[in-house]
Amino acid sequence: MNDLYGGKDPRTIPSYSINDAARYLRIPSGTIRSWTVGRKYPVIEGSNFFHPLITIPKKKPYLLSFTNLVEVHILRAIRQTHQIQLNKVREALDYLDEAFNIPHPLATEQFRTDGVDLFIEKYGDLINASQKGQLALKHEFNLHLERIEPDDSGLAIKLYPFTQTKEENNPKIVVIDPRIAFGRLALVNTGIPTSILKERYKAGDSIDELAYDYDCDRLTIEEAIRCELPNAA
Repeated sequence: MNDLYGGKDPRTIPSYSINDAARYLRIPSGTIRSWTVGRKYPVIEGSNFFHPLITIPKKKPYLLSFTNLVEVHILRAIRQTHQIQLNKVREALDYLDEAFNIPHPLATEQFRTDGVDLFIEKYGDLINASQKGQLALKHEFNLHLERIEPDDSGLAIKLYPFTQTKEENNPKIVVIDPRIAFGRLALVNTGIPTSILKERYKAGDSIDELAYDYDCDRLTIEEAIRCELPNAA
């Protein structure tokens, strides 16, 4: 796999703009920018700087790797439903880093098996969460972790982003795989980038024509095209 990328693991290559990540993961671009680049925020004395939670190369244009996408996807589980304060999230992530002593712990199989309980333990210590709250967070983690497929080493290699607002029972219609289509969002089991479907649809091809050409049902084509629309984020 690495030979095709000059000896580099394609998962680590910065390939996705913040807007790409926002569209693929259905997360506002401003949120992703805060988590990966940081942001200034006003205080009485002037302003402070919120340091990012996820490490990306600090050069413009800011680009995320596939592994960064997975980290953002998991952070979404923490913030979306529970609105845990970001400084508390940072403390819990630092706790995981110390416990695992490996880079990008959120993108590993070890996080699924051990890290979720460790995170929830720390989460409970930080905000005195009720048992019900902890169970709800674990459920949210599991929904997100089910969208990640690891390789034999336990590191994420495929991500099936949510395509619908309701996350439970969300179909796995599209996938991000850094080894296929240069990591672009693609139809599952085909390698066909969703961007191609969008461009053909904009050029005048009907949903039925695309479904026939790519041997897919209409709903799959519609869902794939919708993933490429700006308001999908």
